[in-house]
Amino acid sequence: MIINEFRVINNCTEKEYQVAQLFATAQASKESTGGGEGVEVLKNEPYEKISDKGVEKGQYTHKIYRLASRVPGWVRAVAPAGALDLYEEAWNAYPYCKTVLTNGYMKEAFSIVYETLHVDNSRGELENALGISPEDLKNRKVIIIDVANDPIDAKDYKPDEDPKKFYSEKTGRGPLVDPNWQQNCEPVMTCYKLVYIEFKWFGIQGKTESFIAKAIQNLFTKFHRQLFCWTDKWYGLTIEDIRKIEEQTKKDLDLKRNEGVSSSSSSTTTKS
Repeated sequence: MIINEFRVINNCTEKEYQVAQLFATAQASKESTGGGEGVEVLKNEPYEKISDKGVEKGQYTHKIYRLASRVPGWVRAVAPAGALDLYEEAWNAYPYCKTVLTNGYMKEAFSIVYETLHVDNSRGELENALGISPEDLKNRKVIIIDVANDPIDAKDYKPDEDPKKFYSEKTGRGPLVDPNWQQNCEPVMTCYKLVYIEFKWFGIQGKTESFIAKAIQNLFTKFHRQLFCWTDKWYGLTIEDIRKIEEQTKKDLDLKRNEGVSSSSSSTTTKS
């Protein structure tokens, strides 16, 4: 098992981030969907449950990620058709959120669990924001993500999603060209994201867990670069506005996911 804690410092308030995150999630889902793959939203509804902290209220989502073409070849080589679908359940009781990713084929042998705490006026300095056990602390690796300076894949780079180039007309924030922007920017908040990765498959466990950990780091980096550069798109929106956007996004995703499937199937049939 790999335990990584990602600390993502953002040039916004914790309250603003709640809307920004939901907006960016909806937009990013559209980018990764099409041709039979991508995101399918099964549920998006309020929830209430009793936890060790009392009554917990928030938004529950249940999604399927169909990712066959996005996994490494050594996994595709041993995994049967349909085994590469990930099932995500998330309980967003902001500022605390928990997300669990599982796989129907591997069952208890695979899981990714995120716990996230969003802290206002924090610059990544809290050493145990999520209160994990001493044993987990020994095995935890802390990774500070710098959205302005950390490298991203060349295929993911877009000038209009570069925090070093973006200036927000609505807020006056950016571009993030100061080498010490994480310590100097105002306003500021930090996402503390604790990630547990487990992949029990003899022969490829370590390699696959490392691949997943790197993919998650890349995902968090790209997502938060977009979140900052989309400031003028989400700034001023309300949670009610976001719920309407999410409802429309679900419809758009269902259409996009099925684009190209029929033509692809007929093409295969013709060739055979």
